[in-house]
Amino acid sequence: MAAPAGTRATLGLDPGLRTGVKVAVVDATGKVVDTGVIHPHAPRNQWDAAIATLARVCAKHAVELVAIGNGTASRETEKLVAELIRSHPELELTKAVVSEAGASVYSASAYAAQEFPDLDVSLRGAVSIARRLQDPLAELVKIDPKSIGVGQYQHDLSEVALSRSLTAVVEDCVNAVGVDVNTASVPLLTRVSGITETLASSIVQHRDQYGPFRTRTALREVPRLGPKAFEQAAGFLRIPNGEDPLDASAVHPEAYPVVHRIQQAVGTEQLIGNSRVLQGLDARAFVDDTHGLPTVTDILAELDKPGRDPRPAFTTARFTDGVETLSDLRPGMVLEGQVTNVAAFGAFIDIGVHQDGLAHISALSTRFVADPRDVVKPGDVVTVLVLEVDQTRKRISLSLRLDDELPGDSAGAGGTEGRRRGARSGDRNQGGGSRRGDRNQGGGSRRGNGKDRGGGTRTESAPASGAMADALRRAGLG
Repeated sequence: MAAPAGTRATLGLDPGLRTGVKVAVVDATGKVVDTGVIHPHAPRNQWDAAIATLARVCAKHAVELVAIGNGTASRETEKLVAELIRSHPELELTKAVVSEAGASVYSASAYAAQEFPDLDVSLRGAVSIARRLQDPLAELVKIDPKSIGVGQYQHDLSEVALSRSLTAVVEDCVNAVGVDVNTASVPLLTRVSGITETLASSIVQHRDQYGPFRTRTALREVPRLGPKAFEQAAGFLRIPNGEDPLDASAVHPEAYPVVHRIQQAVGTEQLIGNSRVLQGLDARAFVDDTHGLPTVTDILAELDKPGRDPRPAFTTARFTDGVETLSDLRPGMVLEGQVTNVAAFGAFIDIGVHQDGLAHISALSTRFVADPRDVVKPGDVVTVLVLEVDQTRKRISLSLRLDDELPGDSAGAGGTEGRRRGARSGDRNQGGGSRRGDRNQGGGSRRGNGKDRGGGTRTESAPASGAMADALRRAGLG
């Protein structure tokens, strides 16, 4: 449920060194309008030529966003884009680093080959990176969830049970957000309740042949879309700018009569978005034999804020210039980063050094935290304090409590004044002391310093990651 950047022309960059940086431009609807390859890095080092090419492409297609994959050479490519933005302020570009997870799987998939039969496999990855900034959910549904990486224990589970659980989670996300039936791809429509892959293909074929759907009831004309499938799917399918404003909302067509009764009761048809009128209504007055109080309450809430997206607003982390590798990190730095994964023992955070750091559960807040997901979630932009850097094992210990003492500091010496600082933009969760212990960022065992009754060392296994824990519960295995 990552935040979508919206319908804005986007430049996707799939970073690389020897093979170059793959470039793809998609318009506001996600259609590919330009592709290419630039070579700003070693061994060719065509830095100035690359900036000139990107500036020309961005101006030609009125690009607003630049999506940079977080793989090899991502920080070098981000530096290139930063110089592009500085040297061409008239373009008014915004850059963001996007996870490449699963992009290569999509590029080589049968669906990608069907979608872009004439496009090189390497360029398909750049297209995916651009689109997943526009709408992460719509793009990621094209990839098997297991290929995205859902936790370090995913291979220990039954593949059938894991696949079933992950599929259910994806469907829940798609149904919660809703789908624009006039722009949705076959993989996205397939995730809607009641729609099979065959039926999704029929919807797209009908749309391509006869044009966009103007009403939800027009979906009944799609071959093989029967009454039962329509009943299950209609509430999740949206038709923005259609003939009936209710078709762009989450109100099911079966509940339209309730809305009409409400309109008659208040004496106005301008009901959608009319908070003053809606908040003064008593839902119990519109309950009938078919629609109970919970349903009517949901209808009023949807009419108040029609088509609202439950996903958070789009924000991006600003990585600190000069902090690009593990060797650039120093304890005491305060940096901005983005949460990439949340486990039962803490949160993994990308701070722009090609290695996620771990903020242990004890370093997430000044209050007691039973579940890290109560404090952070994937996609959140946070400000963190670097506590420790282990270059040998490539581990970074972070804290969201910016006043924490650094390991080895004497009392009072770990305050904010004595620290070397990086970027300090964004909200900060400041706090006091911490509960400390050795932190294993690899998700294996965590060893404490205490002894058990037999005098041996006490060893605890780190719990499964959040996504895996959910999958286990849904599969009935945990």
